[in-house]
Amino acid sequence: MKPLLALDVALGPEFELALRRCVEGREPFCVLDQRTSSRRREEELNALGATAVLTSSGRETRTSGKMVDDDIGLVMLTSGSSGSPKAAELTWDALAASAVMTQKALRTEHAPVWYPVLPVNHIGGLAVVLRAVFADAELLWGDVADIEQAPQRGATHVALVRAQLLRHDVSGFEKVLLGGARPPAALGKNIVATWGLTETGSGIVYDGQALEGVDVVSISGELAVRTPTLFRSYRTMERPTILGPDGRDDWFPTGDAGDVVDGRVSVKGRVGYVINTGGEKLWPDDLEAVIATVPGVLDVAVTAVDDKEWGQRVIALVVSTSSDVAEAIADVANERIGPWAKPKEVRLVKAIPRTTNGKIRRSELASLL
Repeated sequence: MKPLLALDVALGPEFELALRRCVEGREPFCVLDQRTSSRRREEELNALGATAVLTSSGRETRTSGKMVDDDIGLVMLTSGSSGSPKAAELTWDALAASAVMTQKALRTEHAPVWYPVLPVNHIGGLAVVLRAVFADAELLWGDVADIEQAPQRGATHVALVRAQLLRHDVSGFEKVLLGGARPPAALGKNIVATWGLTETGSGIVYDGQALEGVDVVSISGELAVRTPTLFRSYRTMERPTILGPDGRDDWFPTGDAGDVVDGRVSVKGRVGYVINTGGEKLWPDDLEAVIATVPGVLDVAVTAVDDKEWGQRVIALVVSTSSDVAEAIADVANERIGPWAKPKEVRLVKAIPRTTNGKIRRSELASLL
């Protein structure tokens, strides 16, 4: 068993160095979201089970935390189909397999030169840096806002979410990996739409085709996978499995609805009601619980509508004694969850449709928009 180090370091060369040291020393790590409040940071540390934290100022030991098995390299928070955060444990072998497989799929006559811009507390952003640690990719560091200038400086590859794609001209890159929310209908020739989860060690399906070594099937409408990049377990529970068409029960049910026809994977969306906004996953129940703490809010339901820039735009439907609660709602959403959770719109309604046992009738929320 080994202690778990939380990296609380900004995206850039300092983070790359810290990550390389963890890999070289086989020191299990997790990555904190630097955008959140101190309260949320402590909640993340507890959920991850970190026993120490590394910042630019140095290293501090935590009195709480939980050791991990020797073969575990990464622990990363994710939201599963239940909506509650889970800490997924990925082995060193899974991390290495993901880096090698994606490099092989994207390689041309030379190794990719990546321009890292995504938050590294998410697997899509971290995987970019890991490709340089475990494989032969190169990293070109620069300002996150300077995406369009990166190809002129030598960058050939970048990973983005939908909002970034719509804001920037990325035609200068050889390949652009697009993850997060459902991609726009029209994509440039250099855009690769990816699908994957934290539990799969980043994207495992590119433009509808599973990477070499990855198996994907649809079981009762839900996509299930087998891949060498798959996580080993959650911190609090074993990895769920499902019986596959081959009679083996080692398939992982992803919680995403979809089909596989003639080897082509089509993803319809989450089986549940998760909202994808700007590449971030947001569960309505979580945000509703936070908004309910705002003085004057009597009832609330969170929903979303399709949005060209964000993928989905978060809307809070609120029953309130006050007509001016939008700012307070935005503040508490940012404090308790993160900036992506701030509703783009707060609408005052007379009542929230509920069942007799108090559950929100989510299928009826559209009638309030």
